[in-house]
Amino acid sequence: MKKLLLSGLGLIVVVFFIYSYYKSNYNGEVKLSEGVSSQWSTVGVAYQKRLDLIPNLVTTVKMAANFEKSTLVELVEARAKATSIQINPQNLSPQALSQFTQAQEGVGSALSRLLVTVENYPTLKANQNFLELQAQLEGVENRIAVERRKFNEVTKEYNTFVRQFPRSFLFKWATKPYFEHSQGAAVAPKINL
Repeated sequence: MKKLLLSGLGLIVVVFFIYSYYKSNYNGEVKLSEGVSSQWSTVGVAYQKRLDLIPNLVTTVKMAANFEKSTLVELVEARAKATSIQINPQNLSPQALSQFTQAQEGVGSALSRLLVTVENYPTLKANQNFLELQAQLEGVENRIAVERRKFNEVTKEYNTFVRQFPRSFLFKWATKPYFEHSQGAAVAPKINL
């Protein structure tokens, strides 16, 4: 009888240990996954702020100068493409993130060309609305860089968690993609305003 009681107690302890281990790992994955999703939302807000400034920038440029229409059209088209790409943070994939990044790089490239072209329009460079929008864009670009860095940090924490042994053997959680820099991203564009 005593042996049976000890065996039953031992079985209960083992089952409790296994339950605790699975519960702890599952809850840890949920917490870290939610951190990635939350940070992704913050990145999206920063990018959306940049996209929201573009119509005001285009209107200001149109009003202040007889500007090259192709530059403005390119910027508006890049914005439209970027707003059409939506990513669900629960299903982040390298392909979706790459597509999103390409669209956002298109916006950044079009904005850079616009700001370089402004050099030929002294009245526009002196326009107070344009200067304010330019300062806001600079702030948003800095915010985007900070939020992308934070996203990569929480993604690293999540990926490290799900790839550690024996977790990676027992659970088949997928890793999350990182923001990668694009070709030429290490070289800042030269803008003389």
